[in-house]
Amino acid sequence: MTGRSLPHLPAQGAELGTAAPFLPQLGDLAADTAREGRVGVVVTLPGEGSATTYHLCPPGGGPAWSAPANGTTLRPVAAQATHATLLPGHDAVYDPRALQGSMPVTIHFEDGSSSEGCLILTSVELERLYAQTSRLLDKHENTLGGTS
Repeated sequence: MTGRSLPHLPAQGAELGTAAPFLPQLGDLAADTAREGRVGVVVTLPGEGSATTYHLCPPGGGPAWSAPANGTTLRPVAAQATHATLLPGHDAVYDPRALQGSMPVTIHFEDGSSSEGCLILTSVELERLYAQTSRLLDKHENTLGGTS
């Protein structure tokens, strides 16, 4: 470990193994563990006006609820991945020792962010992908009026 803080990990508190509480901002999504993980949008922050707690409401609307001002029951909601694309300028690699291939990809999330990763494929999965991409290429050729 380098001792640097990493943006995807929670900040460490004073005690080893204790993470700082999640303190969401207005408009953030938060899961409330006191409500069985129910997800809500933060609509009021503690200290705003007469509010002494967080106020959340379901993303699609509905009755609001409150959560403690210290944020102990709130957890961040990770953005969901929407799709992955091949990473330009990088080739797939086959590892004969592991009997698997690796394809570098960019993973895109619903919030507009992205992350680099890799798609790991066993030999069976590689054969399946080859068969499926071959069918896609045949359909593409037929759409363009060519023959395969």
